[in-house]
Amino acid sequence: MLVGAGNTWLRMAHVALLAGVLTGCSEAAEGDGSKASARPSATAETSGPRDTAATSGGSIGAAGSACELPVTFDIAKSWKAEAVEAPLSQGPVSLACEIDAKPAGNIGFLRVWAGKSGDAGTRAVLEAFLAAEDGVTKEKYRTFTSGGVSGVEVEYLYSSELLDETKKESAFAVTTADGPVVVHLGGLDTEEHEEMLPAYELARRTLRTA
Repeated sequence: MLVGAGNTWLRMAHVALLAGVLTGCSEAAEGDGSKASARPSATAETSGPRDTAATSGGSIGAAGSACELPVTFDIAKSWKAEAVEAPLSQGPVSLACEIDAKPAGNIGFLRVWAGKSGDAGTRAVLEAFLAAEDGVTKEKYRTFTSGGVSGVEVEYLYSSELLDETKKESAFAVTTADGPVVVHLGGLDTEEHEEMLPAYELARRTLRTA
């Protein structure tokens, strides 16, 4: 089982993506001769204003949707969902679906991880998910209820050696008859994470068991 290794591969892919994005921005600034506006440096402690709600672009999870899952929830408008055919594992769950924010103008993914039925509680599953990832600190757990489904949510800091920065990440977990489900939101940096949180909150708010 590739516990933790899969997410490391994903982080490396993000580094390559970042390099391409920065190169493109540099070429655009040189080409139009205009002065590029500086984007504030994002740190793990920043918490700027954001939209309070995301517009739904449809739902996933049900049979016939882009990703068939033990749960259903709405995805934000313009985000693109795709099932993962060769899942990677992290702790007790495996990657089942990636929901890409790039079509909506952000760099990051909402990822859905699913596991097999067992005796572990919801919080224990979420703790094991984070324990399989190096660089996690300052976890803050809380419970939530959505559509009659109870779950556990966590916000934490992730220190990336590849990007040499610390940034915010979030995840929530629920337990279904088919096993646990973890929905995780990362992002290129804390600023991107904050901008994508409305999509994450839309997923949690509309969560239902399939």
